Amino acid sequence: MEFNLKEFNLIPHQRRVDKPWGHEIIFTPEKAPFTGKVLFVRSGFRLSLQYHDKKEECLMLFSGKAKIFLDDHNGHLKEVDMEPNKGYHVKPGQKHTVQAITDSHIMESSMPECGNTFRINDLYNRSHETEELRKLENRGWNPD
Repeated sequence: MEFNLKEFNLIPHQRRVDKPWGHEIIFTPEKAPFTGKVLFVRSGFRLSLQYHDKKEECLMLFSGKAKIFLDDHNGHLKEVDMEPNKGYHVKPGQKHTVQAITDSHIMESSMPECGNTFRINDLYNRSHETEELRKLENRGWNPD
């Protein structure tokens, strides 16, 4: 008897999005009620300092060495060495960024990709990310 993956909705999903700091692999289908990603951040690179108006996420370092910067309840940015296999919760409206000390892989679990990402400081001159921009290849970033 042959097992039909399609019949049981067991088709593997993967979408790579290149970023100036490395890349992300989105491993959940577009219509899922959550989003799962693996971020690869190259040594010495960092994500933009940003916040989301709707999205809530949790980040976990599973290889490499990285720092996370999160604003506290007074709006002050705090630097924290990420501990492997521990989650760092980011609430909507909370400013945050990650900087890789060595090549790092970070797991992201979040709400579906929704709302806007407001970039406060982006070393790569990218604009805020809207739902429309998110539909474009590499989310509007051109690596050339």
